[in-house]
Amino acid sequence: MDKAFSLEEQERYTRQVILEEIGWEGQERFRSGKILVVGAGGLGSAALYYLAAAGVGHLGVVDADAVELSNLQRQILHATPDLGRRKVDSAKERLHRLNPHCRLEIFDRRLDAENISQTLAGYDLVLDCSDNFPTRFLVSDWCWQEGKTLVTAAVQEFSGHLMVVDPRRESPCYRCLLPGPPEDVISGQPLGILGAVAGVLGCLQALEALKLLLGRVSELTGKLLTFDGLRGRFQVVARAKDPDCILCGSRTRTKTAGKP
Repeated sequence: MDKAFSLEEQERYTRQVILEEIGWEGQERFRSGKILVVGAGGLGSAALYYLAAAGVGHLGVVDADAVELSNLQRQILHATPDLGRRKVDSAKERLHRLNPHCRLEIFDRRLDAENISQTLAGYDLVLDCSDNFPTRFLVSDWCWQEGKTLVTAAVQEFSGHLMVVDPRRESPCYRCLLPGPPEDVISGQPLGILGAVAGVLGCLQALEALKLLLGRVSELTGKLLTFDGLRGRFQVVARAKDPDCILCGSRTRTKTAGKP
């Protein structure tokens, strides 16, 4: 047992510290970790629950919405009595009840070019659990430019995908995968989603984040994991950097070299 942890903490984390890959050294890495989660919806609910349960010491939550009844079939951080509350407040209360040792920092705001730096700076990792493409591109662009590791995921209907983007390892960026919003979501119409699919991808985001805190190199860096929930299939495909990518492409950098 590590005396740096209270007896209550030692019992709380006993089932994971017996894992050879974690131990008390790994648990200290969790406790020292700082993870920012963008979105307290379907993906963020699952990710935040398991990050807090694992003992991540500092979690930031960004969301600008209130809890609505239609959220509750997939956003398990919130419950019927929370209807009308700010999602960040509901999330903070629920996560504190789960693990009072976790410091929770909430940002009731919609990210934009003016506030993203002051919101995301200071965190070790960023999880993009947002539900719209403008936010995904904003977050992924900022993380790439600041050299911050990003675990991004998205879900729709019975399927979802996940990618780990690490600028330090010259992985492809999010724009290499998706230069712009798909045509089927540009209309802004709400898309169908089975709640359990969001739970699967959110849990996978938490898993990748915890492994990164342990100092492991994610096997999903520069790869795209896809999940077909209707058929119960996972697939991992390596993705190459796009030399013409407007964010990280070598040809783009060559064209713009020396320009103000």
